[in-house]
Amino acid sequence: MKILLNRIVREETYTIGEAYVNGTYFSYTLEDKDRGLTSSMSLKEIMAIKVKGQTAIPTGIYNVVITWSPKFKRMLPLVENVKGYSGIRFHALNTAEQTEGCIGFGDWLGGGRIVNSKLFTEQLIIMIDVALQRGEKVSFEVR
Repeated sequence: MKILLNRIVREETYTIGEAYVNGTYFSYTLEDKDRGLTSSMSLKEIMAIKVKGQTAIPTGIYNVVITWSPKFKRMLPLVENVKGYSGIRFHALNTAEQTEGCIGFGDWLGGGRIVNSKLFTEQLIIMIDVALQRGEKVSFEVR
């Protein structure tokens, strides 16, 4: 299974993207500010630019698994091996203030808000879970 996040709107406090699952449009995404980080940068370079809790993850390709989230007290998708970050998850949210580096999926109505995030997140969790149970790897590419 491949999830693609194509960032389309970069503002001072948030980033809006479009998510595709196996090549089919899924939803809009909401993240923190894109500060131009890439997975090819060194950890030192990333940490020099990153603002904790206010910076979108580096562009690149990552593996996704579903694990227990102590913060949310439930099973959620985890984006693995994000250089300079830990605990990056897909979870329901409405504003960039709620992301702390994580990614929200939903309907974008303009500005830095998405709606229906719980619905989209639950649907994505099911899709990821089915893929993992079939033995597929789940990749997440951020552009």
